[in-house]
Amino acid sequence: MTGLPTRLVEFVGALREHGIPVGPGETVDAAAAVDVLGLADREQLRAALAATVLRRSGQRATFDDLFDLYFPVAVGSTETMAETEDLAELRNALVTALAGGDTERMRALAATGVEVFGQYGSFGEGGTGGGGMSGWSAYQTLDRLRPEALLNRVLNAIRGEQRDGLSEALARQEAQSRIGSFRRQVQAEARRRTAEYRGRERIARHAVAPQTDLVSFTNASREQLTALRRTIQPLSRKLATRLAARRRRARRGQIDFRRTLRRSLATGGVPMRPALRDRRPGRPELVLLCDMSGSVAGFAQFTLLLVQALADQFSKVRTFAFVELTDEITGLVTAGAADPEGLARRILTEARVTRWGMSSDYGDSLGSFVEGWLDAVGPRTSVLILGDGRTNGGDPNLAAVRQISEHAKHVYWLNPEPRSAWGTGDSAALEYGRVVPMHECRNLRQLTRLVTELLPG
Repeated sequence: MTGLPTRLVEFVGALREHGIPVGPGETVDAAAAVDVLGLADREQLRAALAATVLRRSGQRATFDDLFDLYFPVAVGSTETMAETEDLAELRNALVTALAGGDTERMRALAATGVEVFGQYGSFGEGGTGGGGMSGWSAYQTLDRLRPEALLNRVLNAIRGEQRDGLSEALARQEAQSRIGSFRRQVQAEARRRTAEYRGRERIARHAVAPQTDLVSFTNASREQLTALRRTIQPLSRKLATRLAARRRRARRGQIDFRRTLRRSLATGGVPMRPALRDRRPGRPELVLLCDMSGSVAGFAQFTLLLVQALADQFSKVRTFAFVELTDEITGLVTAGAADPEGLARRILTEARVTRWGMSSDYGDSLGSFVEGWLDAVGPRTSVLILGDGRTNGGDPNLAAVRQISEHAKHVYWLNPEPRSAWGTGDSAALEYGRVVPMHECRNLRQLTRLVTELLPG
């Protein structure tokens, strides 16, 4: 148990670096759990630490990756259950393990795969791995083993003689789940081994994926964008509740003296409970103006789907997209809720947003919006502009932004680039920021906060 308190403190520090708030109280509880349970049952320790330090379900994947680094299943090369380095035999053994749901054998095969196929750098040349770029690659291992290609073989072994529709669906779901579990075991084994040579802190910082709500919109992989889209409905319900509550509070207006005096008769003329006039403001209108070029399109697409899910909170929502020109896409976004993954493709193919290419032209795009749709903006309208403000050296057309701001109740610019990149290169973000408020919006956590704070309730 020597050094275990230090290891626990390092683990808690890594959790904090990844956006999981762990306070002194949780750290003390975690230490007590380690003291009682020890290290004999690793999965029991994992469950106990998760119960003491985690507050939200979305934090579990990051917690598990870091737990595997700081409380590894083994040190150095592990003893494997596969005694061959032949690829075909390894894949056959993997089919058997996946079909039987044998977790321990799957873990051993993951270790074997990383040992045989995952080494790179001086490891692959018989060196010690002490210098240069050396380590073990999960991608390299999975590229050779190709577990997804074994799905049909695993499926046949799981479903047996039962071929009805329900059994088929359940068997497929179970097979895919086991293959996904094996992939995670390979990734954990590669990280563990590389961390022993390159340092746990370094691997924890650079090789552990952030929580879903901290994934950068502009750097998200396809899988991460899919995970983000899965959060839209639950997140929209939470945000709708907040906006509705704020609207209810806003309805409480000035004191109604007549009703207050009448109510005070029950308390001897003392106005113990003031009566307030009810204001009945109509639901606000919302206009979105979205840059659909390049990597910014992922950020714009996710925000469009989220706002569409919140459409009931507004009297009217109109949406516009631009690359080189602006076009209205309100109907496309409404229909796109059924197929969120294909929304960006449909916008780019069905809306008139480009002339020749995919380089954004903010000057002409903002100008075409002002010329064609400025009547969509009124005194009850809040406008959200989504884009990085990179003009590719063109005219930023600040006058058009001023016109939009003069007609709207509020205008906010959400920029998916880090604040440190504003004004660099061809970025006109700082210039736009002097005309309308500009906010950094790089991930789901920032977007949630901004939607709650900026959108009218």
